[in-house]
Formats: sequence, structure tokens, C-alpha cells
Amino acid sequence: MLGTAIPESRMTVSTSGIVPRIADFGREPVRPHLAISLNASNDEVRERVMPINRKWDLRAILEAARQFPLRTNERLTFEYVLLSGVNDSPGNARELVELLRGIRAMVNLIALNPGPEIPFQTPSRSAVESFQQILIAAGIPTYVRRPRGLDIYAACGQLKRTTALISLT
Repeated sequence: MLGTAIPESRMTVSTSGIVPRIADFGREPVRPHLAISLNASNDEVRERVMPINRKWDLRAILEAARQFPLRTNERLTFEYVLLSGVNDSPGNARELVELLRGIRAMVNLIALNPGPEIPFQTPSRSAVESFQQILIAAGIPTYVRRPRGLDIYAACGQLKRTTALISLT
């Protein structure tokens, strides 16, 4: 397999929402897919869970998403980590539908992966399913990502925290 290139159609670049780089990325001649981590349906919650929101709020991120040049049949991916009692309510799902209106989008839902010293809780399976159904009913393809690496604290959101804890001991 040495020398075998991975086609750009099989790659995704993920961002927390660095708005100027989203525009730059859209102009690249070789461009993998784009995934944007939203993790909240409003600025108040997003600022709490993603401090980068102070610099580039949801309005700016979604405007960059609307301007992003999509290829035929391509959708922007939005990542949304569900946190019990924080961003997983039916109201949050309806807010997300409104945020994504007019964007060719798909959503990956990720139930929080629990780990040491993570100050949030994993939502119930029924909360995840309810959130997903609201988005699907609004015409947004929505998938629940299956967690991997939970047993070794290497799942999404766990690794940095665990590494920090190890380096302190």
C-alpha cells in the first residue's frame, strides 16, 4: 500500500469554527469534506461548552457555512455532542433546525463519552433518539455516531482530559 493516496472524497477536515479558515478551505484546489463542531443550538450554551464562540459566534460560523462552496450532492457535516441537561432538549433540537435552515447539511450526533473529571453527563438513549427524530422530521439527515474507545478513555472528548490527568501525576 505504500504510495497509495487516500482520495479527498474519503477525508474530512473538522473545525470548531475558525471562520476565516473556513473560507480559505473552500478555495483549496484539493478539498476534503468539511465538518463543523457546533455542540450547541444557541450562543449562550455554545460559549459555555466551547470558549471559541467568544471570537466566532454561531451567526458568523453559519454565515461562513452558507458561503462554503459545496460540490454536487455534497453536504456540510455538523458535529453535535449531546450533553445531558445542557444541549439535548427538544427545544435545542428545534433551535438547531432553525440554525441549519437553508444549508445543505447533515448532522452527526455524539452522546457525550463519560470520563474522569468531565463535568457533564451522558444523555439518555431516549433523549438522543428524540433529538435525532426532530432533525430528521425537518429533513436534515442525522446520524448517531457509535462511540469507540470508551473502555480506554480514548473516545471523542476523553483523550485530552485523560492525558492532562496523567501528566499531573
